[in-house]
Amino acid sequence: MLKAMSNEHAFHRSYSLSRLAAEEFDVLVIGGGITGAGAALDAASRGLKVALVERDDFASGTSSKSSKLVHGGLRYLQQGDVRLVYQALRERKRLRRNAPHLVHVLPFMIPILTKDGVVSKKIARALGSAMWMYDITGGWRIGRIHRRLSANAAFKHLPTMPRPKLASAYLYYDAEADDARLVLTVLRTAADNGAAIANRCRVDSVNSASTTQHVVNVTDTLTNTSIAIRTRAVVNAGGVWADDVRALDENIHPDTIRPAKGVHLTVPWEKVRNDIAVVIPVPKDRRSLFVVPWLSNGDGTYQFTYIGTTDTDYKGPVNDPQCTKDDIEYVLDALNASVTTGVTFDDVTGVWSGLRPLVKTDDTSAKAGRTADLSRRHKVFTSDNGVVTVTGGKLTTYREMAEDAIDAVCEVLGVKKHSRTKSFALHGVAGRRGTKTQRDLHLDGRYGSDAKDIYALISQDPTLGEPLVAGLPYLRAEAVYAVTHEMATSLDDVFTRRTRARLVHRRNCVAAAPAVADLIAPLLNWTNEQRAASLAEFMDECAREDAASHVTEAEFIASHQ
Repeated sequence: MLKAMSNEHAFHRSYSLSRLAAEEFDVLVIGGGITGAGAALDAASRGLKVALVERDDFASGTSSKSSKLVHGGLRYLQQGDVRLVYQALRERKRLRRNAPHLVHVLPFMIPILTKDGVVSKKIARALGSAMWMYDITGGWRIGRIHRRLSANAAFKHLPTMPRPKLASAYLYYDAEADDARLVLTVLRTAADNGAAIANRCRVDSVNSASTTQHVVNVTDTLTNTSIAIRTRAVVNAGGVWADDVRALDENIHPDTIRPAKGVHLTVPWEKVRNDIAVVIPVPKDRRSLFVVPWLSNGDGTYQFTYIGTTDTDYKGPVNDPQCTKDDIEYVLDALNASVTTGVTFDDVTGVWSGLRPLVKTDDTSAKAGRTADLSRRHKVFTSDNGVVTVTGGKLTTYREMAEDAIDAVCEVLGVKKHSRTKSFALHGVAGRRGTKTQRDLHLDGRYGSDAKDIYALISQDPTLGEPLVAGLPYLRAEAVYAVTHEMATSLDDVFTRRTRARLVHRRNCVAAAPAVADLIAPLLNWTNEQRAASLAEFMDECAREDAASHVTEAEFIASHQ
């Protein structure tokens, strides 16, 4: 029988908790999303003594609920934000170099439709100019430039399109990454470089004797134990909760974040049959959606396709931004305007809904406008007590956000230490095994060189090579590894973030949950009551997600007021 892991390696919760209680740190980062993870790594790479705490699970907020793309953002170029696109495309190149096991090139197609379609031929030239601008701004850094496709070539990439309306298409290149695994990998890289990192630690107070003397009181929510963390500097990377953290420091609650809701749906690939990502327009709206194939079979076909994202103002509870009936209908209406297979509500196998922490602007006209028109640039702010807050931004530019935040920390501390993360290889790059089978490709694309540890578990117990969830490529060994090496503490951690099984097929995860609870319970030293509680919590979350998808946005918000 497999036994619970000792705390000998750096990324282990009990080891980190003991350090948080016993040591004094140069920097404490609050928030375990991609921005906080990046800040912890940036600070650790400069030689600072670093700690990070996350209230829930790593990437449990916005950072596991993105479109999973590492891209410049073509629409930001169309909005005139050339600087942001240049910055993002430069960071895309760095991520490709620093984490090639996680960040993969992905072709994108923009169909050009006839005058009876949403996009007419007469704007094709303008779109072509935009494509050249994208390449010049930095798209070329990926090693390829855009090209025009004939109607027949375009149709082969999305054979469910209405062929008579298709005139041609543009093909360009960006990249994709599993956002939650990217966060985890950055955190593990920070731990490799000395950072003490722990999830399930709620921040209760921030007490500052001076700008370089802080005591941050946290509660380990798994044991209800209090810890007083001593640190010389604090970084607030709380995302949509950043104002709540600022309130603990500033004694007033600011109002600087404007949450924007983004929704994605997963459907069986056979309903769409795209072999590359496709950008589709939303009829009667100034938006477009990504249609991205997911979970390759290795032969040019896939298991699923996901579609998103929406971009709307959100007024509901930030801890529970569910996907509603309105959201699903919006996405399905757009999809069905571009394909002929009639994708229905019943075809949806998974959903996810997240909130982007957009920074409010002083421009009153922008306040009244759409969230889609707000800038994705980030901001760094230092309070009178020396607490540094970093907000805004996007997944692709997390490294620069982190660098700017730690630059501000160094200014507070009065030290000169420069960022080293531009060419800092992430955990799992070194010594990657060759990829031969589809399983090799699956594990290498998620773990890099750590895939050898998954194979070692399977060698120890061949049953761990069996599927974790029926019909999905995730293995039982991945659940074991999530608990022993990746600080997973619940069924939801395993199904939703360490694997992405819940996002792909929620119903199959519900069916698999009791067996997975039995698998990980001994590793987490759960009692029968704790096993039952984690199982019940996961089942309840899935049930609430399913129920929310059957109500309108207004009904959902009203039920939470």
